[in-house]
Amino acid sequence: MDNTLKEDIKKAGKSVELVEEQLERFKKGFPYLAIDRPATIGDGLIQLSEKSIDEFIAFFEQQSFNYNMIKFVPASGAASRMFKKMYAFLEEDESEAEKDDFLKTFFENIHKFAFSQALDKKMQEKGNGIDTALKNKGYHAIVKALLLEDGLNYGNLPKGLLDFHDYKSGIKTPVGEHFTEGENYARGTQGKVRLHFTVSPEHQQLFEEHAEKVRKGFNDFDITFSQQKPETDTIAVNPDNTPFYNEDGSILFRPAGHGALIENLNDLDHDIIFIKNIDNVVPDHLKLNTIHYKKALAGLLMSVQSKLFGYQNQLERNINELELLEIENFARKDLFLVFKDDYAQLKFSEKVGYLQYLLHRPIRICGMVKNTGEPGGGPFWVNEEDGSLSLQIAETSQIDPDDKKAQEALQNATHFNPVDLVCGVKDLHGRKYDLIKYRNPETGFITLKSKDGRELKALELPGLWNGAMSDWITLFVEVPLSTFNPVKTVNDLLREEHQAG
Repeated sequence: MDNTLKEDIKKAGKSVELVEEQLERFKKGFPYLAIDRPATIGDGLIQLSEKSIDEFIAFFEQQSFNYNMIKFVPASGAASRMFKKMYAFLEEDESEAEKDDFLKTFFENIHKFAFSQALDKKMQEKGNGIDTALKNKGYHAIVKALLLEDGLNYGNLPKGLLDFHDYKSGIKTPVGEHFTEGENYARGTQGKVRLHFTVSPEHQQLFEEHAEKVRKGFNDFDITFSQQKPETDTIAVNPDNTPFYNEDGSILFRPAGHGALIENLNDLDHDIIFIKNIDNVVPDHLKLNTIHYKKALAGLLMSVQSKLFGYQNQLERNINELELLEIENFARKDLFLVFKDDYAQLKFSEKVGYLQYLLHRPIRICGMVKNTGEPGGGPFWVNEEDGSLSLQIAETSQIDPDDKKAQEALQNATHFNPVDLVCGVKDLHGRKYDLIKYRNPETGFITLKSKDGRELKALELPGLWNGAMSDWITLFVEVPLSTFNPVKTVNDLLREEHQAG
């Protein structure tokens, strides 16, 4: 690395050593995960009986006020992706609105959207409302009023602040829906519901103002916000892996994907953390299933953690071979931990030390829904270098396209990751784990982007529920598909699951 580049990096306030590592990573890439097989029911994936669900919910409800709980909601996602098709339409002839199925669905059902009243009002201020525009085939005017700054500005807002559901009592955004969910399963010590939203710097004030309005309808809520830390930004490069310079002569650094949020998660000092994406919400009349299973997952976590802490206590004392065998069985059968190849050859004291190492780590319960062909990650068994196996959430891009066995595992995967996690991040002594120590830096993503009309390569840190939680104790649990209702395009809001009724 020449001195000019080093000076440019320092000028940007970044670590030269860290940027050198990132540049090297662009050259060598990330290794694919050593996929062994998909996690399926009975083989790494738990299917709870109705009886056990009821028992875990009851346990959760008895214990919840003893736990300092918080709900962590990644909410910096821009709504612009929801409207990708609409932006493209603005470059097309208006007649496309009557030919393209997506556009036809949008305009024919426009009054079913929760934002339609606000949109009509905004258009009336300038002359004609929605119905007049539809009659005159002024489709571009409707889309502009929805997306652009002199209209509702939805194209520049975060997804969490859009009108999603229309109730008789008023309209709710995803933020508002997370308040309702939190009230029903995240009330912990001191009777408080704690919500934490990660937001982009330019939108934090909007989130704070909106949250204050929503909060008026709820009691004992503690709302906090954080932003992705600038120090986690990674350098961007040209297609030839040389640093990408902006037009003003500065090096371009970009946010390193949601994996950077492990830093934000690490800053939270709570016993239990619920994690759920901002757009995965449903109207009130469909929330019961979501609440039901969130409590069950949390009850399972509390139950498993209680046993885990008991065995860890035993390992800190002098134990006999029978007690060690009991702990081994718990680790294998309850926690799905697969020991390293040479475990059987270890001395007794070495086995105790290995189990202490193996059990001393944060734990996550991950809800998994049946695979319906959605793009994204799923639960897999992965081979580790020491001969052990671990349960991991793997993205398609982490699976070698030329590895026949890995591709068969991908094809045979039965479940999908809806981002439905309940996490225990403290040890048996109440000390918080340093979560940064439990991620795998060898898992990450290199993606193709563009800026100012020029192609670039971007480096994303290990995904938050992928490599960033690679060394956690992981339990996969089947949850119903009804708990997964993301909004990826604007027309997803027309699905029955998003109509408030």
